[in-house]
Amino acid sequence: MSKNIIVVIKIGTKVIASSDKTLDKILLKGLIGQISDILDKGLKVIVVTSGAIGAGMGLLGMKKRPVKLEELQAAASIGQSLLMHLYSGYFKERGYLTGQILLTQEDFNGRARYQNIKKTIETLLFHKAVPVINENDTVSTEEIKFGDNDRLSSLVSDLCRADMLILLTDVDGLLDEKCNVVNFVDDINAGITRLARSSKCELGTGGMASKLESIGRAMASGTACVIANGKTGNIITDIIDGKRVGTRFKISAAKLPAEGQR
Repeated sequence: MSKNIIVVIKIGTKVIASSDKTLDKILLKGLIGQISDILDKGLKVIVVTSGAIGAGMGLLGMKKRPVKLEELQAAASIGQSLLMHLYSGYFKERGYLTGQILLTQEDFNGRARYQNIKKTIETLLFHKAVPVINENDTVSTEEIKFGDNDRLSSLVSDLCRADMLILLTDVDGLLDEKCNVVNFVDDINAGITRLARSSKCELGTGGMASKLESIGRAMASGTACVIANGKTGNIITDIIDGKRVGTRFKISAAKLPAEGQR
């Protein structure tokens, strides 16, 4: 398998949060094990992770998500340390180093910062380290925040010209009116967008609209995209192996970058 393939994997908060709002360390370790398996095959992986605020809430004994910005930022500060400690430790067990990158929207707005992020990620990948990226919730305000890490993952995918973007969530994919998974989407048209917003399934609409918006941006750069359930066993390796899981989004030939541009 080509060593130049780059995969961005976004791990949502609901994937790695247990019922008591703390981090599900066993599940996280399993996901990192799967990522390590595809790293062993020679692929390059960038992880965009959520969960810092949730991790901090667990450590602080908070039962409800804080409302005040300073409380959210404090929880993120405490939680991010735990989150990276776990990522670093689990990847190290498999022989891989990690590099933490915390970003805000401002980092993508200026060319100099944008290029610095790009070079940092490229250098980490060159050294076979795994970039672990999160929004810098400790300093983000309403004016500069991404809004969700789905959007952040699409920006990272575009920046590094990723071959595939995998959005892991707590549902099996995009669901139709009968709550069945839509296995393939050729085009994100009005009908697909409406489906994401109007599904009658209990878990059908949670964040799906924002995921489709992010996927639309990634597809425009020639990145293949998948939405899948991160709590399903072997989900990452199954996606890479081309198995029929989650919702895959087809890239048309017209959207693929020209030879030599990747």
